[in-house]
Amino acid sequence: MRYQLPTRRISMKRTILSATLALSLAFNVLPAAAKVPASSTWDYLQPDRDQVIASLNVVELLKRHHYNKPPLNDERSEKIYQGYLKMLDPARVYFTAADIAEFDQWSTRFDDFLRNGNLEPGFIIYKRHLERLQNRLEYALNILNKGVDNIDFTVDEYLVIDRENAPWAKDTAELDDLWRKRVKDEILRLKIAGKEPKAIQELLTKRYKNQLTRLSQTRSEDVFQAYINAFAMSYDPHTTYLSPDNAENFDINMSLSLEGIGAVLQSDNEHVKVVRLVPAGPAEKTKQISPADKIIGVAQGNKEMVDVIGWRLDEVVKLIRGPKGSQVRLEVIPASNAPNDQTSKIVTITREAVKLEEQAAKKSILNLKHENRDYKLGVVEIPAFYLDFKAYRSGDPDYKSTTRDVKRLITELEKEKVDGIVIDLRNNGGGSLQEATELTGLFIEQGPTVLVRNSDGRVDVLADEHKGAFYKGPMAVLVNRLSASASEIFAGAMQDYHRALILGGQTFGKGTVQTIQPLNHGELKLTLAKFYRVSGQSTQHQGVIPDITYPDIMDNKEIGESALPEALPWDSIKPAITPEMDPIKPFLAQLSKLHENRTATDPDFTFARERLALAKKLMEEKTVSLNEAKRRAEQSTIESQQLAIENARRQAKGEDLLKKLKEEDEDALPVEEEKVKPEDDAYLTESGRILLDYLGLNTQVAKH
Repeated sequence: MRYQLPTRRISMKRTILSATLALSLAFNVLPAAAKVPASSTWDYLQPDRDQVIASLNVVELLKRHHYNKPPLNDERSEKIYQGYLKMLDPARVYFTAADIAEFDQWSTRFDDFLRNGNLEPGFIIYKRHLERLQNRLEYALNILNKGVDNIDFTVDEYLVIDRENAPWAKDTAELDDLWRKRVKDEILRLKIAGKEPKAIQELLTKRYKNQLTRLSQTRSEDVFQAYINAFAMSYDPHTTYLSPDNAENFDINMSLSLEGIGAVLQSDNEHVKVVRLVPAGPAEKTKQISPADKIIGVAQGNKEMVDVIGWRLDEVVKLIRGPKGSQVRLEVIPASNAPNDQTSKIVTITREAVKLEEQAAKKSILNLKHENRDYKLGVVEIPAFYLDFKAYRSGDPDYKSTTRDVKRLITELEKEKVDGIVIDLRNNGGGSLQEATELTGLFIEQGPTVLVRNSDGRVDVLADEHKGAFYKGPMAVLVNRLSASASEIFAGAMQDYHRALILGGQTFGKGTVQTIQPLNHGELKLTLAKFYRVSGQSTQHQGVIPDITYPDIMDNKEIGESALPEALPWDSIKPAITPEMDPIKPFLAQLSKLHENRTATDPDFTFARERLALAKKLMEEKTVSLNEAKRRAEQSTIESQQLAIENARRQAKGEDLLKKLKEEDEDALPVEEEKVKPEDDAYLTESGRILLDYLGLNTQVAKH
């Protein structure tokens, strides 16, 4: 997200112009790399002059302005090399050990190549990847041509599915055997998902042929972008190069007018994975798509579904995008499926702009009986930190913002005489830094709200300058893994000022700031600053740790900053405030005990704990059986376990039990205008109870 920062703008125009002039003079005297033979099929893929100049500009920008300014040396070269191999062949199923032995001669020389504008090694490795990929696809098609029915699924053999650190195949024969098993596994997954042999053969044949066709359409720009990204992302995962095409499509959404489906996507080996849903966006409104779901097919309206397994992320994004009001159908494998369950569902989404008013903060009343007394707690749900910049800049006195809306909602809740307030930041991916600061100001007397440390080491302090807190009553803040950026700044400030109980799950951990720098060719998204809480702790990597933690609804290894390679580490700087006595800390042990006793048998908490434990256990599996009977038995066992967990929750809540797991999907279809009561949300209700526990304990101390 783009933030409005009180930092000096980087004056790079002169840097880039002078660098471009110097580089154009040096263009014809670049040192040659050691030669590795490449297939003549891909000889047309060669770096051009614009790309060389852009690469040299990227080197210069990272050297001068990246937050960390790490040296470009042999150690960095090794990171670039390994990152590039992982980008091209993450499961180690294309290159052979002989290929790697040839490439290893360059492992500590990429720093020199990049400094000199020599892109040839990057192109040679990529072209070898294309050659190997072409060979593998042709081999897979050859297996399919012999007929799916001719494959023996009674043999006891296994496929290693976790190959991130597997040894490289020693020769083509070993790759052939690996790919025979991979194709067999794909067929078996589809068989178990209910597809007929003929349909499987058609689907996979079409998939591999389409991938071959797209290989033949590879442009030198695709090679350049991959190689320079291996370089840029060795600094941190948010520093990336955007080709001219992708730069044109790149939209950092701040005005909330994003058109499309409202989902943040990322590559996950051969799949495209949903990372986050934009609140009130088209995808979120369906209630049928969740983070970590995999998109395997895209169709425009009623047209034929296009299989997108093996496609690049930018290609899939182009398919998903489209004019406002049009429909797109997505074929999705839910994250809740067992690891080998390829059963998918089709979700129809109408593309539309995300309207600011739909993301606006809203309130509700949580009615709870606690220790034989009725309480009313106000709930303020904040889906995003929004600010109508256009209206704000034009001087419109009625401009819309998170802080203004929350102020109004709190005024209304106080009129209803609530006993305390819960701020719900679950799934809030952030937004305006200005709003995070101003919202913090509603709840503190005065003082710093967040620190921004720049690449030159200078720390800028953002502060609430208004004296007096708008709301001084009891408060809790509810967060989860998808609470990110501005949400973490606000939650961190509330924790550091001891202003609220922080409850829920560990937050996302994105504590870095990016800027976009235009190049002669494309753009560079560059990490140039880092956020720190007023206590001096970074929000980067570890996010905000709640005072009392709830069971995660997803595996943190799958989603979050710590799941990204080369993520910048957590650290701390000098605090901006002198810590005062923490009024919450003395009660935390007792509050945790009361919480644990209450939720030990709570059906929703038990369900979350057991489902996550099962998911983690299944993720530890490194191999899968290619014996159909064994695989079906394993799948049946997993589904029985998932069904038992779901039905235990339903039984405890007095709901109808399911006969099979997939009935749940039918029950999950969105119901228009259906209002969910706050009391039906287990995590929200428990947050209210913890806040009331704290009030009770505080009152007892005050009496003594």
